[in-house]
Amino acid sequence: MTTTPSAQRTARTARAGRGPRPVRLRPTDLARLATVGLRTRRLRAALSALGIAIGVAAIVAVLGLSSSSAAGLNAEIAALGTNLLTVQAGQDVNGTPVELPAAAPAMISRLNGVYQVQSTGATSANAYRSPLIPSVDTNALTVDAATLGLPATAGTGLAQGEFLNAATEHQPVCVLGAAAAQLLGIDQVFPGERIWITGTGANGNGSLWLYVAGILRPDVLAPDVDSSVLVGYPFAENYLSFNGSPATIYVKATGAWVNSVYGLLADQANPQDPGAVDVSQPSSALVAQADAKSAFSTLFLGLGAVALLVGAIGVANIMVISVLERRSEIGLRRALGATRGHIRTQFLAEAITLSLIGGVGGVTTGAAATAIYAHGKGWATVIPTGAWAGGLAAALLIGALAGLLPAVKAARLSPTQALWSL
Repeated sequence: MTTTPSAQRTARTARAGRGPRPVRLRPTDLARLATVGLRTRRLRAALSALGIAIGVAAIVAVLGLSSSSAAGLNAEIAALGTNLLTVQAGQDVNGTPVELPAAAPAMISRLNGVYQVQSTGATSANAYRSPLIPSVDTNALTVDAATLGLPATAGTGLAQGEFLNAATEHQPVCVLGAAAAQLLGIDQVFPGERIWITGTGANGNGSLWLYVAGILRPDVLAPDVDSSVLVGYPFAENYLSFNGSPATIYVKATGAWVNSVYGLLADQANPQDPGAVDVSQPSSALVAQADAKSAFSTLFLGLGAVALLVGAIGVANIMVISVLERRSEIGLRRALGATRGHIRTQFLAEAITLSLIGGVGGVTTGAAATAIYAHGKGWATVIPTGAWAGGLAAALLIGALAGLLPAVKAARLSPTQALWSL
């Protein structure tokens, strides 16, 4: 009796005790199977992916905005310079305020590496828009004496008008800080523009008008200047009972000398009581402020993680329902030769695909939100690699974990059990 080659191969397989080799699930077939449930139940899939997208978008946006803000602040600090140091009058060991000597700016200017020294001094006068404003409504606006080179040293400049000069520093002329101008309701400098100040004057006149010569730009490194009404030292001494003692001294040093100058400023400013002198570097305060903002963003990262958890529950829920609704499909595929591994892989891939779609949507939305907000603030748009890569990785992990149990449950269904639902 003659046998065919296929029969001979079947006989040899039977004699060897091996069954037919299982068919492998090709990637293209797996891709089609993994999207069956998503394509047939689009609305439910979209709503489940939305939870993942919201969580990933929150994480990407928080990290992106934090990095963009830090980049903008670093650029601003770099433009203004990190070589500005400030010296302020402090307190002695008993808590009593100690004034800086009037000669402190001149003594500081003798230090090696120092190339700019300017100062402001506090007076007892308060500023108002007009005499009709109640005296209690000061808006915390103070009248301070200022040296002529203050704007360049303090890191600001004129937004409008002119700063004090050798002539106007003797006259009732002032320059407004950016915040002071806003509080006084002055946004432009017109000829004859003036404000009202009250205080104890050396000439017996406690109140007088000051003509506004200019308005300064916002000062990031010296916020005290922003809320001040600045007049000349000679005018303050003649009309506002100013004793000439500086309240704040602004010092600029060359980069290589900043640290050494920083360590000598207190002794140089007040040799008799260096402990009553406060020395600071404004750029360091800004960096610390940025760190505080980034620490605060941890709260929003936590909220993003909660949204991801909610999204994971949504994915798990839809996969469990999908297994229950597709029992007939599972039974039919098992009857046609699909292994338990095929079923498990199909449903696990479906859950991962669903989460990945949400992750991609979340990364796109978070990046777009970061770009729009950063552009509005004038920052460079910075989205850390860890933000979008971490968002996608979290989405994949969530999809795998959320789909694992439903996939295992689907794989355990025997063909007969599954086909009972037909």
